[in-house]
Amino acid sequence: MWNRFARLFIIKTKFEAFLVIYGLGLGAVERGRRYLDLYPGYGGWLLFAACPVAVFMAGGRIIDSLDHTRNG
Repeated sequence: MWNRFARLFIIKTKFEAFLVIYGLGLGAVERGRRYLDLYPGYGGWLLFAACPVAVFMAGGRIIDSLDHTRNG
């Protein structure tokens, strides 16, 4: 039973990976907007830029892991 539940959280296709990355990106931009409200000026913009960059790095890692498991 636990294995069937755990399989729901495994990303199997690139389409699923892109959906997860899209959701992470939306959350990151929203968090960046909050940083701009809390920290006006350069500090807020730097924190805003850091949020989507983290999603780009995680997204690349997700896509690479899918390619690695498919080819390996």
